Amino acid sequence: MKLIGLSGGIASGKSTIAARLSEHGAVHIDADQLARDVVAAGSPAVQRIAATLGAELVGPDGVLDRPALAARVFADPEALRTLNDITHPAVRALSAQRIADARAADPEAVIVYDVPLLVEAKVDLPWDLVVIAEAPQEVRIDRMIHLRGMSREDALQRIARQASDAERRAVADVVIDTGGTLDETLAQVDALWARLSPKP
Repeated sequence: MKLIGLSGGIASGKSTIAARLSEHGAVHIDADQLARDVVAAGSPAVQRIAATLGAELVGPDGVLDRPALAARVFADPEALRTLNDITHPAVRALSAQRIADARAADPEAVIVYDVPLLVEAKVDLPWDLVVIAEAPQEVRIDRMIHLRGMSREDALQRIARQASDAERRAVADVVIDTGGTLDETLAQVDALWARLSPKP
């Protein structure tokens, strides 16, 4: 088994890289999806959120009111810490389970764990390789404006709140430049796969 950490800033092309690696046969684990899974209706994490941050944040059907939760923690660092203390261990436990399941299904599996905040959250798993998606800031801003409907100001704020390219490069074993054409990006991913899964 090989465990690959995949990260990069917002709109840096992580999804394109993950999709291509999945096409080659990698097992893709998405940290953002795990974060949604641990707060599924009626989950232990949702019950703890209701108990510690307010029952009004959870509807009668057990579904978390995400906008209300965001408003609650946005201006309250203590509430945000409480939320993170609930959700982060749950995500770590679920990721460990998904990795173990993938290993059990195929001991030779290449597992790609897509963690947008790998640097910021100091996610320190026994990586065989850390892959960073990188594109020039203006390219990323253009993607956020045209593909996500964000304003330039919002895009700049999102970038400013994340780790810098230099901080990501400091932990990278491989940097994939996604600032060119799609074919150029895919060629780099294909070369990475050849390195991960050498064929006779």
